[in-house]
Amino acid sequence: MSLGYVKSHIDHNGINSIEFFHPQSNSLPGLLLDELAQTIHAAGNDEDTKVIVLRSAGERTFCAGASFDELTAIKTHEEGLQFFSGFAHVINAMRKCPQFIIARIQGKCVGGGVGLAAAADYAIATEGADIKLSELAVGIGPFVVGPAVERKVGLSAFNSLAIDATMWRNAEWAKRKGLYSELHASIENMDESVQRLADTLALSNPEAMTEMKRMFWQGTEHWDRLLLERAAISGRLVLSAFTKNAIEKFKTKTK
Repeated sequence: MSLGYVKSHIDHNGINSIEFFHPQSNSLPGLLLDELAQTIHAAGNDEDTKVIVLRSAGERTFCAGASFDELTAIKTHEEGLQFFSGFAHVINAMRKCPQFIIARIQGKCVGGGVGLAAAADYAIATEGADIKLSELAVGIGPFVVGPAVERKVGLSAFNSLAIDATMWRNAEWAKRKGLYSELHASIENMDESVQRLADTLALSNPEAMTEMKRMFWQGTEHWDRLLLERAAISGRLVLSAFTKNAIEKFKTKTK
């Protein structure tokens, strides 16, 4: 439990729920990123899976992004590339998965968490699911998640998020920009809507949904290469003295 988990469960209707958890606000260390990418990939290859619901445990935070403990432990460019490639692999697994992915966003999204919401095909959130791309505030930048976020909200909104890295945008802002498809006043209402849509999609034509997803993601075929190139940039920047000092200050501030 202290290291977190990724688990999946498929019901008799073919709804595959993939849940991740980490005690530090559902942040994602490298091992969880690898496990999440592999679990999504496996679900995509499972003939019994009709639709995927991506969710995290708890009620307050959907995902706090990268694990700061791992960021401070990175000592070489190769280690940095390996860590940030974890986010690239998850986003690409979501992109290439033939089934639709519904993201259940019960709370705040930070950094990589915004990337997960953006890489989903349909995001259903609560009114408390505020967002922030905090990467620049700790000396890096939203390089890996950037293409997914920009694809969903547009270049102008992505610029605003990336540049003003300390400002929270509320869930209504995220819905207006297209990151969220629906907003609900309570977790109960959100879950009812997630279940309704998942049930509907589970009875829909799988081949039609696969062709639709291919259409929606047209033009992203180069992301296998692009996101790894972006991961290399983050892996280099995280080694700088500026970034290491910024991360330590941020960790001290949040304790």
